[in-house]
Amino acid sequence: MSVKTKLSFMISFIVFVLLVLNMILNEYSTRVNLKVNMEAEMVHISQQIANSVIQYSTEEELTQVAISERLKAASVLASLKLNGGRSDTVTSAKLAEIAKEIGVTHISLLTPSGSDYTTVSSSKPTEVGRITPVNNQGESFWMGPAQYELTDRLIDEQWSFYKGLDPNYIISCFLENEQILKDRTNFDVTSFLSQKLMDNPNLLEISGFNPQTFGKKTITFIPKIASTDQLLDYPVPFGSYNYRVPNLDVKSVREAAEGKAIFRYMSINNRPIIKSFVPIHGKVPYVIGLVSDKQPLITLIDKQRNNQIFISAILLIIVVFCSYWLSDILLRPVRFILWKVNEVSFGRFDNSIEVKRKDELGQLAQRVNAMSKNLGIYMTKLKLAFEENRSMKEYLESFINHTTDAIHVVDLEGRITQVNHAFEQLFGYSSEEAIGQVLPLVPDHLHMEEQQTMEQLKSGKPLKARETERVTMRGELISVSVTTSPIRDKNGAIRAIASITRDMTSRNKMEELLRRSEKLTTVGQLAAGVAHEIRNPLTTLRGFLQLQLETTKLNTRHVDIMLTELDRINLIVGEFLILAKPQATRFEEKDIRFILGDVISLLDSQAHLCNIVFEPLFGHEECRISCEENQLKQVFINVLKNAIEAMPQGGQIRVEVSRYGMKDVCVCITDEGIGIPEEMIPKLGDPFFTDKDTGTGLGIMVSQRIIQSHQGTMDIKSIVDVGTIVTITLPLNRDGADDER
Repeated sequence: MSVKTKLSFMISFIVFVLLVLNMILNEYSTRVNLKVNMEAEMVHISQQIANSVIQYSTEEELTQVAISERLKAASVLASLKLNGGRSDTVTSAKLAEIAKEIGVTHISLLTPSGSDYTTVSSSKPTEVGRITPVNNQGESFWMGPAQYELTDRLIDEQWSFYKGLDPNYIISCFLENEQILKDRTNFDVTSFLSQKLMDNPNLLEISGFNPQTFGKKTITFIPKIASTDQLLDYPVPFGSYNYRVPNLDVKSVREAAEGKAIFRYMSINNRPIIKSFVPIHGKVPYVIGLVSDKQPLITLIDKQRNNQIFISAILLIIVVFCSYWLSDILLRPVRFILWKVNEVSFGRFDNSIEVKRKDELGQLAQRVNAMSKNLGIYMTKLKLAFEENRSMKEYLESFINHTTDAIHVVDLEGRITQVNHAFEQLFGYSSEEAIGQVLPLVPDHLHMEEQQTMEQLKSGKPLKARETERVTMRGELISVSVTTSPIRDKNGAIRAIASITRDMTSRNKMEELLRRSEKLTTVGQLAAGVAHEIRNPLTTLRGFLQLQLETTKLNTRHVDIMLTELDRINLIVGEFLILAKPQATRFEEKDIRFILGDVISLLDSQAHLCNIVFEPLFGHEECRISCEENQLKQVFINVLKNAIEAMPQGGQIRVEVSRYGMKDVCVCITDEGIGIPEEMIPKLGDPFFTDKDTGTGLGIMVSQRIIQSHQGTMDIKSIVDVGTIVTITLPLNRDGADDER
């Protein structure tokens, strides 16, 4: 999917979401507004009905007064017409004639019969004999109750009672429908409510409720004229009550009577309706109930929803096309930039984007052009650097693979990751066999030493080349010189360890031959001194033996002296044999002061011949080192012999032994000889370099190699015609050093 399509889709999706939200909010607001409007309209209709009921009730009361006055006038006129005649003498015809004259329906004459009255004569024969309860409160005229007929819409009869001139009977005048209608033509509430229902098609029913009696009395009759009496007496004083939910309606009427309009949304007979209960406050408080059809409201909401969906769909289609078009316009510079990026990705940096805009995309195009130009320059440099690196890599690989030193790299877990050809030749493993494996190159007796070396290396301490032993694939022990160094990443963390291993077997054999040659040379040079040293004790022995023969007596004092001289001869010969006889290299713990003492004893006679005196300065602290005694004696003999040869006029040689710190011992040999020129000091130790006519040039070199194999150092300082100082530093034995601390 292209960016243009994605952008168009995103814009369209956002607009779609906004449209959906707008539809939801619009429908919600429509529902709320229509509900509020519907409820307000129902309250308004209820108020209109209430006003009409008040008006009709007032007019009904005025009409009732008018009917009362008419009946009273008719009763008085009838009494005058009868002129005090007896009730039993008045005929029905006479009463009918009087009723017609005074304008009433008919007239009846009633006589007392106990507590009630009996009709004895009437213009309506069917009334004769009728017993009527009369509630007379001492007045001469009073109205009887109105009688209502369920099938008609108005009052059926209205009558009055009047005590006339004859006290033995009362006159009752009757008015029926036709005569009452003349005064009640506009006072029918039922007609008004029917007209209201016709004017409002959504209204299904209008009801009046008496909060005092509704739910307490059975609804058997609903009056058609709303008067004060009906409002007080009937549970439903006007209207109709067909949509009934008895319990809920009773609750709603009582809640509404407390002063709050109540609205109920429900369904009766699968027909959705709205029922309202609006309180009316007046002389007689009551509640007007309306039932409205909810379907038009639902239809209106559905219609508005469909309109919204249609409009939203049209807008969404327009937005989709417009967003796609706008995306194309907006992303057109991006396509040029993409073209340029593709050109750069293929290594073509010459073509540039034509920039015509000054907005962010135009700035981006300028940056891309600048980037392309810089990348072209950098790529040229990178190619040159790559060629140089490739040449250097080939050179290094050639150097590593063709060097005679074995090189291998291991990770921190000891697995080999890289080897060269010399490693394969030295140890016998092929690269396939070695890479990824932990090879047993270190002999068992050197594991602890190797572990300590690795810990020092990982702690950051630099390591010097060390001579040790390794094991080949065939299990052979070989003498090697190992240089180990860490390989670090860009953060300085050690990631691998590189080892350069040099086979020292041939060199050790050569050095051994050189040591033997130098030793033989030294033996030859010491021969004269040794012969002189032995001849003196022999002369002493010969003299004492001759004395014993002459005296033929055994002198124990002379025997002790002779034994002492023999021990001296044995010591000199033994030291000479140790120096001359080849021995196996074996390191032992020795005190360097005793080794120097033996060497001084050996060379003391030769020093006396040259008029030289040794001045040993040994401290009282033990100076125990791990060493090969014979090799160290050879070193000290070479150094002291050179000091003797450098002092043809005699003098003093000072030999000083002292602790150097807590880990080393220092041997300092100082002579008073002719000295060594400064430019010759760096060349000392080179094979066959010497300034003596009879020298071999191997003594200093062999001595330096021996000191290095003992992990020590040898330093030479000299001043011409003043003397030379040779300082030899060797590590103390660790156990001994720890004991001293």
